[in-house]
Amino acid sequence: MSTQFEGKTVIVTGAGKGIGRACAVEMAKRGASVIAMARTKSDLDSLSSETGCRSIIVDLMDNAAARGAMKEAGTCDFLINCAGTNVLETVLEMTDEGYEAVMGINLRAALICAQEFARARVAAGGGGSILNVTSIAGHRGFNEHMCYAASKAGLEGATRVMAKELGAHGIRVNAVAPTVTMTELAAAAWSDPSKKDPMMGRHPIGRFAEVEDVAKSIVMLLSNDAPMVTGAVLPIDGGFLAV
Repeated sequence: MSTQFEGKTVIVTGAGKGIGRACAVEMAKRGASVIAMARTKSDLDSLSSETGCRSIIVDLMDNAAARGAMKEAGTCDFLINCAGTNVLETVLEMTDEGYEAVMGINLRAALICAQEFARARVAAGGGGSILNVTSIAGHRGFNEHMCYAASKAGLEGATRVMAKELGAHGIRVNAVAPTVTMTELAAAAWSDPSKKDPMMGRHPIGRFAEVEDVAKSIVMLLSNDAPMVTGAVLPIDGGFLAV
């Protein structure tokens, strides 16, 4: 396993479960020091036992707490914005509570964490990289995903602005847009065969993504193997958006 991240520190939000946890594990395997952020202490405790990561318990819905957690993390080399949630509501059923929960975690918290990370990097002389996790739901319309789609499309737009403004400081900013990825969140949304089967049929590669598939692509974008890649959105979708 490559140790190119030896001596580097990465903040991973949403590190307790799913893609975020896989990212924390993969970065630790490759030599990085991981600062894991999540709401659930038990998730962070088990991750710490597995990887030796440093843990920060935080509810990113709380703006002040999000900023405080980033300041506690200190100046790091990489940020993976992976914290995410979904509330399955149709256009006609959307609630204020659902909107606030989804937009608050998926978009606002990601922007706050990116801002605090970038401020620390600029103060330290620049450099580093931000990776935002979005979704193919920001590119295609899925039932009951209105707020989720808006949050992910918004984060992709913000990714391009970040890349534009932070490039002069040597900070690269990219996003990945995974397809259905086998997390607890996805299982709830795609367990019904009437939803799952037609969706699966639109994937040329013939399967949904595993969390490790996404984590490895994220590692590539953070690595020295992608020095000219910034402002990009990489689909990790088995060809879904290509057909």
